[in-house]
Amino acid sequence: MWTDSHCHLDAAEFDADRGAVVARARAAGVTRIVIPAVERANFDSVRRLAATHGFAYALGIHPLFVARADDDDLRHLGDALAESRDDPLLVAVGEIDLDHFVPGLDRVRQERFYAAQLAIARGARLPVILHVRRSADSLLRQLRLIPVRGGIVHAFNGSAQQAKAFVALGFKLGFGGALTFARALQIRRLAQALPADAIVLETDAPDIPPQWLYRTAAERAAGAVSRNEPAELPRIAQTLAELRGLSLPALAELTSANVRAALPGLA
Repeated sequence: MWTDSHCHLDAAEFDADRGAVVARARAAGVTRIVIPAVERANFDSVRRLAATHGFAYALGIHPLFVARADDDDLRHLGDALAESRDDPLLVAVGEIDLDHFVPGLDRVRQERFYAAQLAIARGARLPVILHVRRSADSLLRQLRLIPVRGGIVHAFNGSAQQAKAFVALGFKLGFGGALTFARALQIRRLAQALPADAIVLETDAPDIPPQWLYRTAAERAAGAVSRNEPAELPRIAQTLAELRGLSLPALAELTSANVRAALPGLA
């Protein structure tokens, strides 16, 4: 059975058919899903979804939402984690981190919220789920200053050296739809060369659609929909299985075990 280590099941894109999305995922063999929060406003919704479907969740403030967050949101995060301390479905702090890809974001503010959330995770003795876009070196620097209990670097697209540094700090690296594009040479090289126990699978649904769901900007403007969902995970995994010379059942067992190692609450 498969584990989707990163899926925003609470996203508005799923409002019309969320139950059917979950049913398709289970029919495809995706029995475990981790739902990360992105801001204080959706803490309750990810908790409810996890409880409704028996999935796992994480609480955190995403770097793209830091601009509208404040110190009270950080206090609320700490309180929410304390309140859910005995909830077996709470497995991490996330999705947190730094985004140096989107123009116009306040990097100093991002750094402050990232460091604060690492400290909160350390205090709660929880792993973290990290968002990294063109920010790997900054993330690593903070992780060395504020060590945490490992976790997952979601949608990893850095260098082999950066990958090695994250793995040395106890992190697994997430691979998803981007892996299915033939031109994604760096991602494919990493997925093939990393230690077997360093890799987890994810969809990031409804985002990062695989190659067969991708739509160009012109197609989207014309009304074409490009929504990823957790049922796509086994087909995404086929690319990884071919790169590593593994059967799908062996890869499902391996990557699910890796998610449990990264997020011990899942076990």
